[in-house]
Amino acid sequence: MKTKHLITMMTILCLGLIVLSLSTSFSFAPVRNVLGYVIVPFQNGINEVGTWMTDQKKGFQSMKKLAAENEELQKQVDELQAKNTTLSQDQEELDRLRALYSLDTDYSEYDKVAAQVIGKDTGNWYSTFLINRGSSDGIEVDMNVIADGGLVGIVTETGAHWATVRSIIDDSSNVSATVTSISQNCMVTGDLQMMDDGKIRFIQLTDKEDQVHEGDKIVTSSVSNKFLKGILIGYISEVSTDANKLTKSGTIIPAVDFNDIQEVLVIKELKQQKTDDVTSEESQTPDDSTTPTPDPAQDTQEDTKE
Repeated sequence: MKTKHLITMMTILCLGLIVLSLSTSFSFAPVRNVLGYVIVPFQNGINEVGTWMTDQKKGFQSMKKLAAENEELQKQVDELQAKNTTLSQDQEELDRLRALYSLDTDYSEYDKVAAQVIGKDTGNWYSTFLINRGSSDGIEVDMNVIADGGLVGIVTETGAHWATVRSIIDDSSNVSATVTSISQNCMVTGDLQMMDDGKIRFIQLTDKEDQVHEGDKIVTSSVSNKFLKGILIGYISEVSTDANKLTKSGTIIPAVDFNDIQEVLVIKELKQQKTDDVTSEESQTPDDSTTPTPDPAQDTQEDTKE
């Protein structure tokens, strides 16, 4: 059937129904009921589809809103993490500076200058490293360097604005030391291999009465010609008798953490200079006794191994 015929038939039907409704008391209730069975489910389906599409739209809008909020929250988290990292670094730096200040107080008898470590040799340990102070700051070769409550090493080379420090753990380092509990001298030697266990070695200790024990303190000796007297080196962790049965050797846990050195104090005083000053003062002190004054040069013991 052609389309125009179908339209014509539908038009005639509609007109007939109109005429019928106007001219008679024809009831359309059955028609409405029939249409209700057809149209209502269709309308309900359209409503459900519309409701579903509305929910999807709201969900999409909610997802976009949540994504924007999440992005904003992530930015805040990143900012807080950055601030927390900065605060942690500031706290660590503050702790180091407090420790440095405490160290400065512990050795208040010496004039010191603070310096930062700006470079080091390869490897895990700070056996030799550079600091940002030099001859223009009064730094000289053989000046003692301290940090973390104890002896770090000695200045071996200087420039105008830098200096090289060789630490006491370096294989070439030897320091004349004293065990404070018995006032006996020994030699502390650097050993980078032993530092993997966090220790260095001491040798040539005389202890005939077995008075040395684990935990005894070792400091720099007065007989050293490079290291100032009484600077803490570390604590004895092991001690054993040598094959000659006359001396003892063992290991020390250093007072300084040689795995992480960032700031140091350089003592602006040379051991030989201090010795000369003391000798000069003693020579100027009046002596009421008739005993002649000994020659200070004869009392000075050279530490040739340093």
